[in-house]
Amino acid sequence: MNQAVFISPDLVSADSIRTKFSLAMSNMYRNEVPAYGALIDLVTEKNQAQLEAKPLLRQQLEKVENVETLSDQRHGAIRIGKASELAMMRRIFAVMGMFPVGYYDLSVANVPVHSTCFRPLEAKSIRNNPFRIFTSLLRLELIEDQQLRDKARQVLEARDIFSDQVRELVSVAEQKGGLTESQSALFIESIVNVFRWHKEAAISSELYKELLAAHPLIADVVSFKGPHINHLTPRTLDIDEVQTQIHTTGAVAKAVIEGPPRRKCPILLRQTAFLAIKEQVHFTDTDLSEQNIAHAARFGEIEQRGCALTKKGRDLYDNLLVKARGITRPLHDGSNKTQYISDIEQVFSVFPDDYAQMREQGLGYFNYSLTEQESGDDNLKDCDIEHLIARGLVQFDPISYEDFLPVSAAGIFQSNLGEQGDQDFSQNPNQQQFEKELGTDVADQFELYEQMQQSSIDHCLKTFSS
Repeated sequence: MNQAVFISPDLVSADSIRTKFSLAMSNMYRNEVPAYGALIDLVTEKNQAQLEAKPLLRQQLEKVENVETLSDQRHGAIRIGKASELAMMRRIFAVMGMFPVGYYDLSVANVPVHSTCFRPLEAKSIRNNPFRIFTSLLRLELIEDQQLRDKARQVLEARDIFSDQVRELVSVAEQKGGLTESQSALFIESIVNVFRWHKEAAISSELYKELLAAHPLIADVVSFKGPHINHLTPRTLDIDEVQTQIHTTGAVAKAVIEGPPRRKCPILLRQTAFLAIKEQVHFTDTDLSEQNIAHAARFGEIEQRGCALTKKGRDLYDNLLVKARGITRPLHDGSNKTQYISDIEQVFSVFPDDYAQMREQGLGYFNYSLTEQESGDDNLKDCDIEHLIARGLVQFDPISYEDFLPVSAAGIFQSNLGEQGDQDFSQNPNQQQFEKELGTDVADQFELYEQMQQSSIDHCLKTFSS
């Protein structure tokens, strides 16, 4: 008797799951925060106008981007409360082809968290869908008040933000190497539910006030039954223009754009946002519900991404940013906005605003590709990439920065958290502890960009050596 052969169903790609997940998150957030939907529509309109007015820009973007999805949400952010939640998030995001890249210490800006970015690693996966989640872990050890720290820990230890279905599907994906179409649909639905807003708090209003006094972010993480997504972010081609139009969404724009100043050749990441909406919260001491306490945490953000910088370029950027903020530190109310913009533009004038110069000075990472020009010469076997560029046979385009900036992230958080509380957390990095709680090392972003750049160089050289 012939033994029956079991053929497992086709598995859905991680890129496909990530794409469907990001769309589901966007739809959920549109319903919960209408101003975000208006922001997406605004960004889409402005991006389309840019692409129509600048055909050369469109051609350049098409080499490294899927312009059809350019205005889709590019990242979100969550804040979680304990190590076990972080470790489980790592397993969840792995199912979607998202892995931890970089370590960010936000205590440098008086925000008591450290973070990583879960994102795709390979150029092809990034092109398919670049969606990322900036994930921050609350650092209870930075709370000076021992009694308050113990109260917060007790609340967090008692909560379980993941359903049995989430755990089961993650285990299936790990064992089988992926999920089927029906399983992935259940998985996405289950994970979106983890990130929904819950207006019912897990604590009393009195404890909420104590946590809020220590730091608004502590109150945001500890008070609720789950890690509601606190923002989603579409990508714009002109963040300065969109900044002036955010008010049309019915929201109030953050006063100052975070990151480098406006440039002809964008670098790294620029971000701005509309201020967090205030939402009524029901606390466990229902007899005090008439106090009508409103919590502000969720907002909409936009980003404009530029060229990824090498370590040399990043050191220059960091030094210039410190210098600029040493002259004028932007205030949240925007009262010194004009002075800050003038000062940061002046300080950054020493950073080359030309991709060719940036490449020559080793400041940025670039993708190398063949031009349409005929070589007219078969004797190119031993030529290096510089010779091929000089001959007009190879061109280079900036590799988009896919990660984050700690000072910018903290600036966005601060603008949406109100007053910062009584405690100064100071700079206190602890990457070793973070990676221990995560359950793995975080990838080095510079190594990833270097690999992308070298892969494109190798492809060009191989073409002329064959």
